[in-house]
Amino acid sequence: MLDLALIKPIIQSALEEDIGRGDITGEATISPSSYGRAKIIAEEEGILAGIEVAKEVFRLVSSGGVKFSCELKDKAILTKGKSILILETDTLSILEGERVALNFLSRLSGIATLTKKYVDLASPFGVKIFDTRKTTPNLRLLEKYAVRIGGGFNHRFALDSGILIKDNHIEICGGVKRAVEKARQKVSSFLKIEVEVGNLSEARETIEAGIDAIMLDNMKVEEIKEAVKLIREKSKEILIEASGGVTLENVTDIASTGIDLVSVGRLTHSVKSLDMSLQVIRI
Repeated sequence: MLDLALIKPIIQSALEEDIGRGDITGEATISPSSYGRAKIIAEEEGILAGIEVAKEVFRLVSSGGVKFSCELKDKAILTKGKSILILETDTLSILEGERVALNFLSRLSGIATLTKKYVDLASPFGVKIFDTRKTTPNLRLLEKYAVRIGGGFNHRFALDSGILIKDNHIEICGGVKRAVEKARQKVSSFLKIEVEVGNLSEARETIEAGIDAIMLDNMKVEEIKEAVKLIREKSKEILIEASGGVTLENVTDIASTGIDLVSVGRLTHSVKSLDMSLQVIRI
């Protein structure tokens, strides 16, 4: 579930950006006393995410209150022409909130829809789909929520969420072993340590360093298979993650290699927003 107290500042910032000093077109053409009804419509198939965000947008812009009806819930399957939400409030507030509400709904639903496609392809192999930190600045909370709506899982929310030793850490420390040793000295023994590797040689070194999880980064399918075999010969407990260059076209092959999870940056950094529209109905 979304915590509205946490997302309210995000929505307020988006409204300030979009409205500026005021809707001069609306104020010049529409009476302040005008009252109306509007419906948000899906213009293509997908998975709905962000309905509470859209509702909060209209609550914030409407000075006289807003009524909602015929609303779908997040995770609902959308078809072209399907009504998502009907709202009633003063017409000017509908127009002020229209674009921000649609922007949030479209993007979050696009993320949920794409995530569901990856999940459906990977789940037959018992492999989970995770997101990354490649999110839109200041929208991570919402975008990672949309991933969960699509059936995916969240990787680290921030740098304080876990130990993930990447190539730059290894370079600075002078090797995997040294990086892992330094991490072990400074963090709680309850924290798991994951190391990113790009080839079999690095995988061997990482296993010997005694870690909890290995990320196989940008490795070809055959390389992933060899790495999985190597890791499993040493340990059945090490969590194996594949990442980098994962697409809808290759995720099935990657998931079939024996890994535990796949992290996909495309879920949030290259997603196509779902097409939606808002229609005002005068009362």
